Amino acid sequence: MNLRPKIALYEPDIPQNTAAIIRICSCLGANLEIIEPCGFLFSDKRFKRVVMDYIDEKMIKFYQSSDEFFKSKRNQRVILMTTKSAESYATFKFESNDTLLFGRESAGVPDHIHNLIKYRLKIPMVINKRSLNIASSVAIILSENLRQTSFTK
Repeated sequence: MNLRPKIALYEPDIPQNTAAIIRICSCLGANLEIIEPCGFLFSDKRFKRVVMDYIDEKMIKFYQSSDEFFKSKRNQRVILMTTKSAESYATFKFESNDTLLFGRESAGVPDHIHNLIKYRLKIPMVINKRSLNIASSVAIILSENLRQTSFTK
């Protein structure tokens, strides 16, 4: 069985970022999971402009709520990417079937979700910088996961 890493987006709210993440997942062979509600429609012209022809509905799974998402992940590792962690992604041992969870661009994930997750990682940055763009963060973390797990198509 060919295990693929999964990128999960918690209630994404910027269409261009979600479209860019779809392209990253498409090009790097990851699946995408979206925890709804989204803050935009997939018919949004800003979304379509960035996603172009990279969208493949078979690679995207939607969850109606975070409860549904976490029930489906009962026996799987979920790794939350957050600026509120002390542990760097660079020292973490990824597995090929990990679900890499990213919060909303505007607010991250709520505390109750943060507290559900055992593995919380950050991308170290220079002092006094808040965060990277979510699509850039996805590319960094997914690339490291793939590097460590020697994922091949």
